[in-house]
Amino acid sequence: MIDFPGSVISIRRDSFACVADAHSYALLDVDRLQKIPLFPISSLDDSQPGNVGGHVEDISGNTSGGVSRSASSAQGYPTGLSDDRGHARSTSLGAFMSGGSRRNGPRAGSSEQTGRETPEGIFREGSPSPAVAALQAAQLESSPVSNQPLPSPPTDPVAADAPPPAPASASVSAPVYLQPHIASPTPQEFLLVTGTGPRDPGVGMFVNLDGDPTRSTLEFDKYPDDLVVDGRGVGVDPTPTTVDDEEEGFVLASMARDFDEEQRYGIEIQRWDLDPGEAETEKFWLETPPLDDTKDRIGTVRIGLRSVVDLGDVYFDEVVNRLRLKRFQPFATRSMDASILSLHSVDSRTSMSLERVSGERELFESGDSLPEGWEEHRNQEELHFAQRLGHCRTHLVAWSGSNIWWTVRNPLALRLDSVISAVITTEIRNDQTYPSLDRRKLVELVNSLRGREAKTETEFLSLGYIRQRVGLLLFMSGLDALASPPTEPEYRIAEDALLEGGLDPRVILAIVPYLRNEILEGKTGIWIHGGVKDVADSFITNSIPADNPDVKDSVMSGHILHFLRRFLASWRKKKGFGSIANESEVFRSVDAALLIVLLLLDQSSPPGPPRGKSVRLDLYELVDGGVDCFERAISLLESHHRLYALSRLYQSRKMAGEVLATWRRILEGELDEGGDFREGEQRVREYLTKIRNSALVQEYGVWLAARNPRLGVQVFAEDRSLAKFQPTQVVQILREGAPGAVKDYLEYLVFDKNHAEYINELIAYYLDIVTHKLEESKEARAILAQTYQSYRALRPPKPTYRQFITDNAIDEEWWHSRLRLLQLLGGSQGSASKYDVAAILDRIAPYTQALVPEVIILDGRQGHHEEALKLLTHGLGDYDTAISYCFRGGSSIYHPISGIVARESLPTQEQQAKLFNFLLAEFLKIEDVSNRIEQTSSLLERFGSWFDIGYALSLIPDTWSVELVSGFLISALRRMVRERSETMIVKSLSGAENLKVAAQLIEMVDAAGPSIEAET
Repeated sequence: MIDFPGSVISIRRDSFACVADAHSYALLDVDRLQKIPLFPISSLDDSQPGNVGGHVEDISGNTSGGVSRSASSAQGYPTGLSDDRGHARSTSLGAFMSGGSRRNGPRAGSSEQTGRETPEGIFREGSPSPAVAALQAAQLESSPVSNQPLPSPPTDPVAADAPPPAPASASVSAPVYLQPHIASPTPQEFLLVTGTGPRDPGVGMFVNLDGDPTRSTLEFDKYPDDLVVDGRGVGVDPTPTTVDDEEEGFVLASMARDFDEEQRYGIEIQRWDLDPGEAETEKFWLETPPLDDTKDRIGTVRIGLRSVVDLGDVYFDEVVNRLRLKRFQPFATRSMDASILSLHSVDSRTSMSLERVSGERELFESGDSLPEGWEEHRNQEELHFAQRLGHCRTHLVAWSGSNIWWTVRNPLALRLDSVISAVITTEIRNDQTYPSLDRRKLVELVNSLRGREAKTETEFLSLGYIRQRVGLLLFMSGLDALASPPTEPEYRIAEDALLEGGLDPRVILAIVPYLRNEILEGKTGIWIHGGVKDVADSFITNSIPADNPDVKDSVMSGHILHFLRRFLASWRKKKGFGSIANESEVFRSVDAALLIVLLLLDQSSPPGPPRGKSVRLDLYELVDGGVDCFERAISLLESHHRLYALSRLYQSRKMAGEVLATWRRILEGELDEGGDFREGEQRVREYLTKIRNSALVQEYGVWLAARNPRLGVQVFAEDRSLAKFQPTQVVQILREGAPGAVKDYLEYLVFDKNHAEYINELIAYYLDIVTHKLEESKEARAILAQTYQSYRALRPPKPTYRQFITDNAIDEEWWHSRLRLLQLLGGSQGSASKYDVAAILDRIAPYTQALVPEVIILDGRQGHHEEALKLLTHGLGDYDTAISYCFRGGSSIYHPISGIVARESLPTQEQQAKLFNFLLAEFLKIEDVSNRIEQTSSLLERFGSWFDIGYALSLIPDTWSVELVSGFLISALRRMVRERSETMIVKSLSGAENLKVAAQLIEMVDAAGPSIEAET
């Protein structure tokens, strides 16, 4: 048993108790029977004995003096008291006792006392002072312990606590008596209140179980009449008894305050678990709610506070109404005609698909009907669920007069919603009401919620609801044509809030007139929080008509479009998440809306392929990745004339036929506003080599060959093509579908693929082209004759005739066909024995005067070398080609310009000598004397070894000077001397070899010796 006389209030924590008498506070160690005097209740009370504070006293009954107080082993309270999640410090704490007013406390400053610093003189040695007779009267005002029945409201402390004023002549001032207040916010701390007078401010002191201060002090505007604490406090580890308590810690103090010379009673509320440096000190003032029988007495009756053992249950209908899910019907507030009209006003090109969209919606939402009354049943389920969210429990009661209330925290949803409501005002325009809001404060609210994690289901849904509502309001403010547009950071914050809150993106689409028609509700519709639904419905109902020019500019602004681009793109990343309700309808709506937004943004992009990270690249990534609204995407791309993007959409579904059909439309001149289908024919060719559908390859290969024969035939001849065709089959296909490409296909086979078996057919095509031109055009014949005449007129050295006509080619098909014909006939493809010479001669017989090179080549193929050399010398005057003809044996006169000639392909020297003898005879018949002498002398000098000197000298006219053939003669004589010397050497070597063999024979005979052969 502990004897503590005069105790008026006590609070116990385990083996420690904090008690107070009429003058001071003290700590009692129940187990050790020790007392630690603390500080006086009133700092002006000088009546305490000198042992108040500073010593540990033994109260076990031992008469020995007090022992010195040991140094406290308890350390200061942990400094990590801040809580980034404790954002309710800036929001209203309006409780069940509604109707009160709110007051923000001043910010703590370093230059003035704010009540957060320990007042001087609290922990001082008490000076001896005589007791006063009023002590007994003060004890009568003491409060019972917390587990006793509720007392009546406190009486006027002025009359009960303050003694009569001392006479002016008294040398000692009269003592001041205040009612003590003790609370225990944590298992290791007590909160004690001290002050100077009942009408002066009070100070709350936190002490630990050793009596040492642990926290900064609290300041009360007036000394409290009653005081309770609520919540376990931020940074305080929960105990089994406080695990269900709210984390934020509040202290509630009942007091009387002056308002305009009027005294009003209420409750001052502030946080006890925050240091002054963490945030602005914020206080809230709460008065009793009005009642019919006490309406005129609001704020005029004292309020009592007490914490009770039993918990009270309180239900908030406002929370239920705001958090329960309700069906949102975007097309109910405005008719479909109005929605269509808004879409028309934005872009008339999309009007063609509106009827189709409406039909798709009706088809999609039809089908298996839901049971009758399903919506009413769903509403009841949502109501029952939301009623759980509106349930709160409390252990604090307040009473005033004959009325008593539960004192409960406002739920998080209501506290934050009150902040939103405070920044929203209404404006009347054209007889309609429109909301106007302070974006800056909404942004501050969103920022205050960053990083805050919910600990309960109710808190999770409440935070999601607040983020949804704030994000929706910020976004809608950007659609207000008469308000200043939000800044880009504000759009970003709205986007983050909507995404983090998880608002159904179809609600955002319903807000934007030109996207509203893309919404698919599905069978069960769209269900969102009631508070969010009210905001959306109000905006849609009261919004300015979409055909207003200001509205059109607002909803089509770059900020809005880019916001929608980012928001919808972020939602697409959630595909496949199991938490998304009505996933099919949501993502079909999102894909269609995002496609429209990107098409609108891309209208300002320059034509051509995308460059870097651009809107066009996003558009292509969207269609390449595939969209859920495939049919709707087709109609949108068609209406916006984005054919290339449409082809990429088909490619995402591997619809090769539609891809090729779309490319054909572009190449045939249909409008493609993107303008980025460059080198289209080449891309068609490459695409055809990658598909296996032979029918498609044949259809579009023939089409491409008809447009660009050279490119189209590669589709059928390409080795890498997945669809294979036989050459004979391809020729037949091209003859039927693209006759002009047959020649190109054969050229590709012969020249590029070296398929010699198609040479005859290709030669026939060339002959058809050339002979047809010569037959119908005198001009063509004159051109050929002119080339012969011009070439013969050139003085040596001059190029070969082939080089001459190649360098002076004319850009006509028949000319190029003739060059190709000469190339084939000349055997440069190794085709000397691959074509029918007789058949070709029959074809060109009427044109031998015009086709001289062709006749020369064919004569050489038949072995008519004399005729061929004669035409080369006299018909063309191509002397270099004539020499090449002799050297190569007439096998190929149009041989490759570069490369190594195989020795096996050359004729023998005897054959070459025979041809050179023919050529010498023709050179000596050249009409131009100078040419005759020059070409003959050059031939004899360069190729003298192929001529018999006697035959050559017999052909040379006697009138020629020896000097003209001196080179030939010198080389011939040198050759003769060399041959004679070689012959002599060979003869000598043969004689020596004969002698060597004879000597070897003699040695062998000697070695064998004589032999006797007997005659039989």
